[in-house]
Amino acid sequence: MHKKVLLLHGWGGSGYPHWQSWLAGELAKDYGCVNFLKFSNFDTPKLDVWLRELNTALEDFRPDIIICHSLANTLWFHLCAKQSLTQVQKLYLVAPPSLSCNIENLSEFFPIALPQNLYAKDVLLVTSTTDPYMRPKEAQSLQKALDVEMKVIQNGGHLNADSGYGKWEWMLKEVSKDCTS
Repeated sequence: MHKKVLLLHGWGGSGYPHWQSWLAGELAKDYGCVNFLKFSNFDTPKLDVWLRELNTALEDFRPDIIICHSLANTLWFHLCAKQSLTQVQKLYLVAPPSLSCNIENLSEFFPIALPQNLYAKDVLLVTSTTDPYMRPKEAQSLQKALDVEMKVIQNGGHLNADSGYGKWEWMLKEVSKDCTS
């Protein structure tokens, strides 16, 4: 049985050649059920709009697996802090930015406190030793605070297309295992 996978992009989107775009295509090739949500105004995100769009996707699609990249992690934290959600089987938190990120265009998203519940049975935090938006010590602190498993990628940058993450076989294998278990 295939699981439903919801992909959530960050600031600026995750269109081709980003790994989320590639992953959506790979999962769909095998008749996988994928929703690659495109948030409104992804270059100038608005927290209330993105929260509303995410809530609609959750209600309509009812995913088993959620894969957040970058700002989508922060969005997920906001949603978890504001309301009760249906628990998902697996949550991937990929390349989250610092909880105190200070980029002016994203000011309404930060600072953010961690929610008490991530509404997922299993969580994997995926970080990089060279992510410009989160230093390794911050990533370790986040992992401890969330009490989740963490995979650290050496010199992976922000784990996006600019860092060479278009085709990402490791992520496809991980998600494929989750989809069939």
